[in-house]
Amino acid sequence: MAGAEGAKGTGDPRTLAELTVDSRYNGPPDSANGGYISGLLAGRLGARGAAGVRVTLRKPPPLDTPMKVENTDDGGLQLLDGDERVAVAESAEAPVETVPPVPYAQAERAQARYRGLSGHPFPTCFTCGTDRAPGDGLRLFAGPVGDDDPTTVACTWTPDPALPLARAVHGSDDDTPRDAVPIEIVWAALDCPGGWSSDVSERPMVLGRMTAAVDRAPQVGRPHVVMGRLLGTEGRKVFTASTIYDPDGEIVARAQATWIMIRPDAAT
Repeated sequence: MAGAEGAKGTGDPRTLAELTVDSRYNGPPDSANGGYISGLLAGRLGARGAAGVRVTLRKPPPLDTPMKVENTDDGGLQLLDGDERVAVAESAEAPVETVPPVPYAQAERAQARYRGLSGHPFPTCFTCGTDRAPGDGLRLFAGPVGDDDPTTVACTWTPDPALPLARAVHGSDDDTPRDAVPIEIVWAALDCPGGWSSDVSERPMVLGRMTAAVDRAPQVGRPHVVMGRLLGTEGRKVFTASTIYDPDGEIVARAQATWIMIRPDAAT
């Protein structure tokens, strides 16, 4: 897929493919969206039958740079930029922590309280950036569901027809709906709403680890509710959960994540 990944012969038997992240899919301005790059690796590992996938980011994933995807000795995958390890993916149990849904109308109202509207460390982020145009970015503006619960956030998500489709990106699959979005977009949608359950505008942070399971792919044009919740903090680490629900209130995908706070000047 243009802008995501493509297999090439590298001469190294450990190397499965080369992967390049198009600059469209950034998080911070100069690195890939953490959920998106994690989803690319999860898609490969999930094809091996894993219930869930855990991805640990070791360094900011570069944009527009060919990276190698290799097998690891324990059955996982690693992503390398030259000799530097960017990320590691491994099979995991599906996340057990889910965030209960709110009604669609309440999720719509919560978007008006999105903290990123008044100050955003990464305004061009593919998932939650306020500077991204509809159809270009996901524009998931998860805001507190109420004044009495500032650490549970919600937003709506109707996947835009301009998004790439799973069949076009990863090939035909009779079990995949024709209008389903690919797994890397689902992981991206799970990413930032969890983060905004903490105050990212006041305490910028980046994704460090994400464990997720996608039960079924969201479909273009169908309204979904995305929930996020703060689970706790420990020093510079922030722990969150996020869940995507379909129009019938059924879970589509779920994740738990560990975030690392960074200095405000490092976000620019």
